[in-house]
Amino acid sequence: MANQIIVNAKAEKSTISRMIYGHFAEHLGRCIYDGFYVGEDSKIPNVKGMRTDIIEALKKIKIPCLRWPGGCFADEYHWKDGIGPKESRPTMVNTHWGGVVENNHFGTHEFFELCEMLDAEPYICGNVGSGTVQEMSEWVEYMTFDGKSPMADLRRENGREEPWRLKYFGIGNENWNCGGRMRAEYYADEVSRYNLYARDYGENKLYRIGAGPRGANYKWTEVLMRDASMYLDAIALHYYTRIGDKIVISKLPDGNERYHTDSTKSRKSATNFDESQWFGVMQAAAFTEELVSKHTAIMDKYDPDKKVALIVDEWGTWFDNEPGTNPGFLYQQNTLRDAVSAGVSLNIFNNHADRIHMTNIAQTINVLQAMILTEGSKMVLTPTYHVYDMYKVHQDAKLLDFAMLSDDYVCDGETLKKVSCSISKDKEGAINATLVNVDPNEGAEVVCHIADFGKIGSVEGTVLTSDAMNTMNTFDNPNQLQPTGFTDFQVEGDKITIKMPPKSLVLISVKA
Repeated sequence: MANQIIVNAKAEKSTISRMIYGHFAEHLGRCIYDGFYVGEDSKIPNVKGMRTDIIEALKKIKIPCLRWPGGCFADEYHWKDGIGPKESRPTMVNTHWGGVVENNHFGTHEFFELCEMLDAEPYICGNVGSGTVQEMSEWVEYMTFDGKSPMADLRRENGREEPWRLKYFGIGNENWNCGGRMRAEYYADEVSRYNLYARDYGENKLYRIGAGPRGANYKWTEVLMRDASMYLDAIALHYYTRIGDKIVISKLPDGNERYHTDSTKSRKSATNFDESQWFGVMQAAAFTEELVSKHTAIMDKYDPDKKVALIVDEWGTWFDNEPGTNPGFLYQQNTLRDAVSAGVSLNIFNNHADRIHMTNIAQTINVLQAMILTEGSKMVLTPTYHVYDMYKVHQDAKLLDFAMLSDDYVCDGETLKKVSCSISKDKEGAINATLVNVDPNEGAEVVCHIADFGKIGSVEGTVLTSDAMNTMNTFDNPNQLQPTGFTDFQVEGDKITIKMPPKSLVLISVKA
């Protein structure tokens, strides 16, 4: 009986920011157009062009924030092309994603309208790669200045009298690659310069986010923390859990390293996979713990008071696009494997809530590890959506201190910890534990001891699982995988014995 958890109900640690459950919407494939935005003339029910069924579904999982317009797209986006009368807006070629021509009908005003409908914080990423300091400075002024100025007057001419409230602002994206192929030292200088002119107007205070590293590029974090952390509120880590992705490290003459992806990589199918590929994704998700711990250790050296947050504003699974779809659109199906790996990652993020303030899964609709897939007027909620529905109990709850022992899951001679979890206490005093069993073959009996809680009054459970590793929701069968009630547990004093099915996520809620 090695799967054991000991949790102290009074040992409250950091608050798990609701922003950890944030999302990402890039101008990529069918995320914005034919996703969130169908246009006001569409027969699909909408408000100001935004699909109402999508708005309702995302509000149910309490989406806290939305990152836009990219991604790589952000560093080729020029915001003035997306304001004013829609019929007058210039078109542009999306050179990063599929070479499609966009009409710019979804721009700054539409994004803020979308966030207002979702009751979500806007997170805007500015253009450093192909933009200018002036362009970024004027965008911030346009959005947030309440006085009389050229940009504020332009906003009023375009129908918005009052400035918007904007907190989260990213100074570039992936500037080590698609955002300009910069060295860490060069970007540190650039982020300091751009930061100076992205000003605070009135009571609007920007939370400035620097483009952090990809994966295990610890040097990028070191340089950014050493040279520019005094100008930043956060740095953004990007990490995708994918199979067969080769990271190439190029040595530069000055000793720096440049990280990029081998174009010969093979990501494998999102739906047709064997157990070794299941294990590979779980292994990649578990590696998030090492990444976060090592980047955090570097940040602690320069910022022991944790004033600068770590934000993981791109993460999730990345597989081959679905057959017959545009490879540049990154459209992939979503199975139980995606759900289980998301649960592993979210548990890790929760458990590092002292440093992690936000994460943004990539991406919300029709791209990579999406919450929602659409096909015309049809909409389907993915297994990953249901994980977010189960895990929303952690939003703004207090992380509890716990110790855990786990059995191993063994595949092809390699091992992983079988069970992971995160545990929090909500404002009403209820304890919520999210547990993940990554073993697709065997169940897991988990014994949880709750100290300093008093008499357990009630326990409720929810489970997400299926007989097949690749169970998915389709437009023909949209409800094949959904959370259901879970009762396979026993309560004895301060001990709860939980019998988890194979390849499952379980939510246990305990009330006094």
